[in-house]
Amino acid sequence: MNEKTNGKFFLVPGADGWNLISAEQGPWNVRAFSSLDEAAGALNSDSDVVLALPVSAVLAQRLRLPNVEGDELREMVRIQLEKALPYSAEEVTSDFEVIEQVNGECVISAVAVQNQRLSELAAPLLNRNVIPRAVTVYAAQRLASHAGEGCALFIYPEAGVLVSAISENRKLSFARTIDGGEAAPLEIELPQLALSAELQGICASFQNVLLDEKCFQLRDTVQQALDTPPEIVGIETPPAATELNLLPAEWREQRSRLERRTRWQKRILLAFAAYGALILLFVVQLIFFKGRSAQLDALIKRDAAKTAFVRKASDQWKTLAPAIDPHFYPIEILRHIFDSLPSPDVRITQYSQSARQISIEGEANTAALAYQFADKVKKQPDLQGFAFDMSAPRLLPNDHAQFRLEGKPR
Repeated sequence: MNEKTNGKFFLVPGADGWNLISAEQGPWNVRAFSSLDEAAGALNSDSDVVLALPVSAVLAQRLRLPNVEGDELREMVRIQLEKALPYSAEEVTSDFEVIEQVNGECVISAVAVQNQRLSELAAPLLNRNVIPRAVTVYAAQRLASHAGEGCALFIYPEAGVLVSAISENRKLSFARTIDGGEAAPLEIELPQLALSAELQGICASFQNVLLDEKCFQLRDTVQQALDTPPEIVGIETPPAATELNLLPAEWREQRSRLERRTRWQKRILLAFAAYGALILLFVVQLIFFKGRSAQLDALIKRDAAKTAFVRKASDQWKTLAPAIDPHFYPIEILRHIFDSLPSPDVRITQYSQSARQISIEGEANTAALAYQFADKVKKQPDLQGFAFDMSAPRLLPNDHAQFRLEGKPR
């Protein structure tokens, strides 16, 4: 398979290779690969992968401890594993599940994996930046999927060998591999398995015996060895979840970094998409405005003759307004100006009017009277069509003030 995919996957050991269980398109499906390297080629760094380890890669231990909880129980499990394992605590990753709590004791299913062994096994994934979300044990997943309450035995092929796994209350409590595959002497191995389980305090009277469908031809041998008819089961789609997670802390940090990088990449892509959308909107608006401008230019060109006629008529009206508009009649303007005289002490000495300007010259006994006259002219309701302005009056030797008031049509 050359096409890389992302989504949710379970990567589990098969009879002679690895199986990739996924739900990319509708129902869950199983694809078989001859090696983990081939299976890793179908994934990418965004894939949500749960890696299930074969029994041969882990160390399983059944512990019986005082009935405590929380961090205290985890610390006790760690100490017991350090005593049982030939590696230091820094060299392994471990986890556990509680099988049962009875009579003040806690029965624990503990598993551990050497970090170097795990890195070597998962190298095809790590080389492609495919960091699993969780690392568990396939035997624990199979037992959680099929085994019921009580004690059960599950026999299935894994990486060229047979695995015999014992569960208590659906939790892995004992596992061993049997060399020889289908040709293994089960009539000898299974009684020895039952004896080893009893030595660890596990009841060997199995309530359920499960046999993988690929080992169907061993059905009669298993029944004769255990005096119990086995139940044939197929591969789980998907496998059941377990509490065991052997994901090393270094992998967690690396996966966290990859997830942060992926989030930033998505944010950058969204930012570029938003920027592109803005540019596109700007281009669309520019095209729209250019088209609208062309339409307006066409309308202006079409109405140019009418506009010229209206403008010419307006200019003619403005030219003729002083002659035909009563507001521009000199007699009317003079009347309004004389009505604005504040007192007889203000006299008009000269008045001139053209089409575009009115000029009023006069003399007032005081400058204040000249300003008062100018102010009343500006406020005269019938003269609001003109804008009047007066410069500073000139004072005469007799203290009178000469003024000049000019008005222009607004």
